[in-house]
Amino acid sequence: MSNLTLPANIVSNPKLSQWFRLDHLPLITVCTGKVELGQGIQTALQQIAADEIGVDLKQINWIAGDTHLSPDEWYTAGSLSIENGGSALKVALGYARYLSLEAAAKQLGVNANSISIEQGVFSSKESNEQITYAQLAKHLDLDVEIISNEQIVSSKQQVMTKWVGRSIARDDLHSKLSGAAFIHDFTLPNMRHARMLRAKHVQSTITHVDIEKIQQLPGVEQVVHSGSFLAIVGSNEALLVMAQEKAQAFVTWQAPAYVQAQTPTEEMIIGLPASDDIAYQQGSSDTAQQTVKARYSRPFIAHASIGPACAIAQEIDGILTVWSHTQGSHLVKNQIAVGLRQDPNTVKVIHLHGAGCYGHNSADDVAFDAAFIAKMTGLPIRVQWSREEELTASPFGSPGVVEFEVGVDASGRIINWQSEIWSPTHIHRPGWSGKLNLLGAWMIDPPHPIDETKDNPLPQGGGLRNAITMYNVDYQQVRHHMIPQAPLRTSALRGLGAYLNVFAMESFMDEIAQELGQDSLEFRKKHLSDPRSITLLETLAQMANWSNRANLPEGTGLGMGFARYKNSGAYCGVMVQLRAEEKIYIDQVWSVCDAGEVINPDGLINQIEGGIIQSISWTLKEMVTWDTEGVTSATWDTYPILNFDEVPQVEVKLLNQPGVQSLGGGEASAGPTAAAIANALVQALGVRARHLPLTPDRLAELMS
Repeated sequence: MSNLTLPANIVSNPKLSQWFRLDHLPLITVCTGKVELGQGIQTALQQIAADEIGVDLKQINWIAGDTHLSPDEWYTAGSLSIENGGSALKVALGYARYLSLEAAAKQLGVNANSISIEQGVFSSKESNEQITYAQLAKHLDLDVEIISNEQIVSSKQQVMTKWVGRSIARDDLHSKLSGAAFIHDFTLPNMRHARMLRAKHVQSTITHVDIEKIQQLPGVEQVVHSGSFLAIVGSNEALLVMAQEKAQAFVTWQAPAYVQAQTPTEEMIIGLPASDDIAYQQGSSDTAQQTVKARYSRPFIAHASIGPACAIAQEIDGILTVWSHTQGSHLVKNQIAVGLRQDPNTVKVIHLHGAGCYGHNSADDVAFDAAFIAKMTGLPIRVQWSREEELTASPFGSPGVVEFEVGVDASGRIINWQSEIWSPTHIHRPGWSGKLNLLGAWMIDPPHPIDETKDNPLPQGGGLRNAITMYNVDYQQVRHHMIPQAPLRTSALRGLGAYLNVFAMESFMDEIAQELGQDSLEFRKKHLSDPRSITLLETLAQMANWSNRANLPEGTGLGMGFARYKNSGAYCGVMVQLRAEEKIYIDQVWSVCDAGEVINPDGLINQIEGGIIQSISWTLKEMVTWDTEGVTSATWDTYPILNFDEVPQVEVKLLNQPGVQSLGGGEASAGPTAAAIANALVQALGVRARHLPLTPDRLAELMS
């Protein structure tokens, strides 16, 4: 029987013992590199695991993101945890199931095909005996390489499956709502607190510092100074917080020369040096009857995590252990070792839960801060970033500009589609592309060099994510202008370039339809041949009563946006009903998502809802501001996000596809939501908004 192709995560972690162990009996140990970030992935992956090996959820000993115990599955990012992480678990645990069935058959003296597994118990109609995983442990060699074939896959039929497809409540929520479940609550004996001293621009350098004066501040027991890395250490956290602000009087900073005063996003982005590459081209262009052209933009956006970053580090007997809420434990472990210039085998990273996380935020940088200070002081160290640091020192989501020019034939069909995209990198993570991307490592003496930035190419894409239109056109060309140096540090934020590209593309589809006098829903369907897309749009239109949109009250609008995330992930459509007065009020949102086979319906709905609400906040409010010294949007007053009383009613419908490949849906709804808002605004006020955010000031400009 020929072997099946193994998932990439299995190829890079080929030993069964990296995924499945019987070392914590009677519980069954299951290991993963995918970590809980507030998205509910822990519960969903456990549902997959339980159904593969025939156990209940409570029978699993779950290990995630521990570099000594878990497989290296890259980052928990890109809406790939179910798609890739879940697929890897199925293959690894499928092989564990198969080996266990073979061993059980031998012990019971029956045919393996006669055995069924339920709650970890193996039984057969051919025997009155039963056997458990615990009893099989001594008969199983798990230090073997994983294989997969049709016989192994078909043995799944012998498992009493009951978890996938159910809305199981998240098992991490109870402790988070009732106890100390976050990294911020974790302590070590004799632990010291540390606070960083930074400038408004995180890549500023120190030109003068009076260490003696800082050392004399109440609460400061030690000062850690290396190059432009500066931290204070003490036992009393409250005193240290007060000293952090006072210590700035004894430091002089110099901002990087490339930081210029802020200008409008479109002007700033187009004015920066950039590459010029044709990233995608297909088909041949034809003479158009009509040409339509438009340009859209988004600003820098902050992660704006509710809980600022935190990390703990301790070195014992030459092993440096770092507790972190990173998205990539193995990558950060290796990067910390490079940054500290020591053997990677002397560093260990253990994932602990932090605040909700949407990409490359401050978790990795604070992990290096804690590691470096622990090395310098020899003490267990806990570093806690402040709200101001969280809003100024974390990498930002990249700004960008998108320009479209399309040609339409005499029948009103798009034939030529050309797009140009300008943006800095959307991914500059620690370890990505082998680069050292840790803020603290750039600041110490001697500093590590700041590597040249580059972006993630298609088909995944960074700035180009979702840049290829999924609508049927005869000719398409995507031109990319990568900006190597932006005024502020950028990296991955939920959806990368998909948020801007889908906002722009779906806004533009409405613009073309309006120009041609066509209904925008029918115009989209006219350019689609994929039945899943068409079914989704028709379901969405029915939910939101699209056919009645002309009867909405004056000042009210109903708009839509639609995309397939990354052109290969989940399909998601969104319709928004809003009122436009002195500002935009979102009254109701409807969404339909097709993510293939759904593992946990409630969890996926939560992801779609969360993406919609975050996108509303980005679209209406969020924009980083700065001056020549650095970031000025350092508080919730200067960087407002959506308030609870502004959250609309959201209704989500899932188009479950049992037996069809599960697709990542965590980032699918942001782009369609932004477009739906802009398109609804056209009906409400008769103005087209092409540049984000849609603040009251922006509305006033549009109306004037």
